[in-house]
Amino acid sequence: MADSATLESLAPPDRTIDEPGMGLLEIWDIPTDEPTLEAMLRDVFDNWWEEIYFGILIQGAAWEIRAPNGPTRMGMLDGYITVDFGPWHFHLCIGETKGTPRTPTPPELAKHRRTHRAELYRQLQDRAGTPNSWGLRLFNGADEQQLMVYLPSPFLSTEMQLLNPPEYGRLAMWDHLRQAYLGLPPDPKDRSGTGFVHG
Repeated sequence: MADSATLESLAPPDRTIDEPGMGLLEIWDIPTDEPTLEAMLRDVFDNWWEEIYFGILIQGAAWEIRAPNGPTRMGMLDGYITVDFGPWHFHLCIGETKGTPRTPTPPELAKHRRTHRAELYRQLQDRAGTPNSWGLRLFNGADEQQLMVYLPSPFLSTEMQLLNPPEYGRLAMWDHLRQAYLGLPPDPKDRSGTGFVHG
């Protein structure tokens, strides 16, 4: 097996940023073509719905929603994926949207609505690079957040209770998404933390 330095050199982040309200983030960009995003969102919500929280995280608002069950229906129409849980659903514009013949979508509005940036990230506790939390984010053409998926953490149970010692098996979703959508192997750095620190 390769050592930590070798694995890290195979999968460096696309960028590291210090984001107000989020702190230090290592980010890996996901392709934003419709087939990739549809496959990923179906994967996330069909296979991992019991383990995630999702919503939108913007300055002044954090929606952390847990699905009551797996999706009863997922489908595409005019560039939008619909994820339907029965009592409620949501739509995300991840592809080309044209509107209807009677009310076509203006090109600039279509560009604004469509996912322009998708990323997997890990939040670091400190400059030493100890990971603290993991997630998936989508942004539209105006760089407004469309979706935040809080991935399972080895430091928190699904019920958001602190885990001591950490349960590193809870990084299975992170490892899966990195491998499936970026072709990256698991990174030992993800298992270097010792506890959760709320930023």
